[in-house]
Amino acid sequence: MNLIYGIKDKPKFGQMLLFAFQQVLAILAATILVPAIVGNGMSQSAALFGAGVGTVVYQLFTKFRSPVFLGSSFAFIGSMAAAFAGAVSTSAGYAGLLIGAAFAGLVYVIIAIVVKFVGVKWINKLMPPVVIGPTVALIGLSLAVNAVNDLKVGKVATCSPYVAMVIGIITLLAIFVFSVYGKKMIKLIPFVLGILVGYVVASIFTVIGIVTDNAALEVINFAAFKEMQIFAVPDFSFLEAIKGVKEINGAFIATVAVAYVPVAFVVFAEHIADHKNLSSIIGEDLLENPGLHRTLLGDGVGSIAGAFFGGCPNTTYGESVGCVAITRNASVVTITTAAIMCLAISFFGPFVTFLSSIPNCVMGGVCVALYGFIAVSGLKMIQKVNLGASKNLFVVSAILIPGIGGLSVTFGKVTLTTIACALILGIITNVILAKGKED
Repeated sequence: MNLIYGIKDKPKFGQMLLFAFQQVLAILAATILVPAIVGNGMSQSAALFGAGVGTVVYQLFTKFRSPVFLGSSFAFIGSMAAAFAGAVSTSAGYAGLLIGAAFAGLVYVIIAIVVKFVGVKWINKLMPPVVIGPTVALIGLSLAVNAVNDLKVGKVATCSPYVAMVIGIITLLAIFVFSVYGKKMIKLIPFVLGILVGYVVASIFTVIGIVTDNAALEVINFAAFKEMQIFAVPDFSFLEAIKGVKEINGAFIATVAVAYVPVAFVVFAEHIADHKNLSSIIGEDLLENPGLHRTLLGDGVGSIAGAFFGGCPNTTYGESVGCVAITRNASVVTITTAAIMCLAISFFGPFVTFLSSIPNCVMGGVCVALYGFIAVSGLKMIQKVNLGASKNLFVVSAILIPGIGGLSVTFGKVTLTTIACALILGIITNVILAKGKED
């Protein structure tokens, strides 16, 4: 892929702010959704701040060579819920979040040390393009349901799903048009412009609905702007965790460890898939330079730092990778600026309110493009694989079909995600059939 901005390129200041804002929009919905799902008073603005911190830490460890943003990890939702469920109080639950993130980060640190001394050749043998390609494609395909569900939803419960779908599709088509027909600068910010188009259309529908007293047309909840504060310090997780430290005992720590550590090994597989995908997009092998040990350390320590403030362990975001791929802007300066922007806006009430007021249907239109591009990126990885050979065809089949079908396995409080199950099955199939002849 011909990049407009490479890893080391620095766009002009004004353009850089726009590009960074686009990255923020790309990762926003998922980042603030995780604390909303877990509940227990977790702050969405604190999660946004934590994502910014985690990304900065990641960039420091990777020597500013990996253009990807870290956001709240969905894989740890069950682990976070277990931390609250096993705690004697909410404050102790917050302490459990920090302890769990430390355990997960420690797993990454240990694996990074092993990789540093052993190298990454074993990973390339274990996960060649015939395995990693369909796995990356599956990451995009597995998110398709989320994107479609968002297309049917506005910010007001009474909003008609058909009105929401119209707005979502308009947003999607706007992104396509800006990306394909726009001039250089327009091509670089299709998501910013697409979201603005969607927001304006949603506002028009909402105003018409309010004037005509037709609740089905109301998409945006403008009442949220009346209750906002101009400046507010996020409810950082460590502030609440400090209160619950005295309520922690050995049994609780063991419970948290069991909930977090196995999931960290699962997310390790997704870490490799994301970085393989990103490597194919930017034309540089990130597992070699800056090295898998550095990306793992950045991800692990970044998760610990992010959870300290926001409660959520972080992970590299496919939405960010998709944004880099579609805009062909791999500037690490842009990613770092987006992280700093998250740190700043988490304190600024009007901006946080505006971002949270963007209707699901608008973000659904964005996600259709992003997730689709992730899926296509994975398929591109297997273009040179001989799918006429039965052994390769079976490996791809062993990944795609169980993955799309939603295969997952739960052991107590630990769940092997669909991606993890499909990848493990694909690796096993490839190892068994590796010596087979290509017919």
